[in-house]
Amino acid sequence: MKYEKEFAKYLEKERGSSRSTASAYLSDASEFCRYMEEKGKAMETAEKADVSAFLNRLKEEGRSGATVNRKLASVRSYYTFLRAAGKSDADPTFGIKAPKQQRKELEFLTVEEVDRLLEMPGDDARGKRDRALLEMMYATGMKASEACAVNTGDINLRIGFVSCSGESGKARIIPLGKPARQAIKVYLDEARPELLGKTKDCGALFLNYMGERLTRQGVWKLLRHYGEKAGLSKTMNPLILRNSFAAHMIQNGADLKSLQELLGHEDITATKVFLALSKNRIMDVYDKAFPRA
Repeated sequence: MKYEKEFAKYLEKERGSSRSTASAYLSDASEFCRYMEEKGKAMETAEKADVSAFLNRLKEEGRSGATVNRKLASVRSYYTFLRAAGKSDADPTFGIKAPKQQRKELEFLTVEEVDRLLEMPGDDARGKRDRALLEMMYATGMKASEACAVNTGDINLRIGFVSCSGESGKARIIPLGKPARQAIKVYLDEARPELLGKTKDCGALFLNYMGERLTRQGVWKLLRHYGEKAGLSKTMNPLILRNSFAAHMIQNGADLKSLQELLGHEDITATKVFLALSKNRIMDVYDKAFPRA
């Protein structure tokens, strides 16, 4: 794809995209580039009909609405970059609407299910690490990648907060509740030194059995393991734990703006999906409390 390096730099520097987001956009734009090459055309000469045909082919291949939307956004970003860089005046994506998506029902745990999940880790070094990790993720609503990126210097147990760097690179300060602080303290005092062993300290808060930074894949595996162990009906993953944090905050009166900041959402639209949970709670309270409900 032409201007690949320049496009990547534009995404990271000008748009503030994370490396993973930039990589996904590059991959999507490259896929459209290959599609155009199959038609014997260059991306710079693409027309609106070409983009529409590309999206239709994706749908025919059975790609999800979310995937088609992302690929359209990626291609649109590429042409925005070309115009900003003075390399083209054309925008074949103009006027093309993203396909409507069916909104999936939010998956989250009840407070009782969360309690069961947090009771599953054992008392050995790995168990203490896992309990601290799960307590922190539930207490903060962090993504798996964010939790893995936390360093020991990002935690302040005395005051009770953790500094979290989101995908956009912007750090946010998130409070830590007492159970999370206690679990992290036990892990730091009793388990982390054992996991570290003679390995050079990389500074990561959570270590694997080799004394290195715990990976996102490792977090997914242990969450699934403990979910099965707890007998939960859902196949556990980090998103469900993050949703549980948000759902329980909303159900207990948290305002949308505060939740947006805690979750690190740049756009409050992403946070508004949890409003339905608040409305459901209001209806429950009304049904129980109003004599003529």
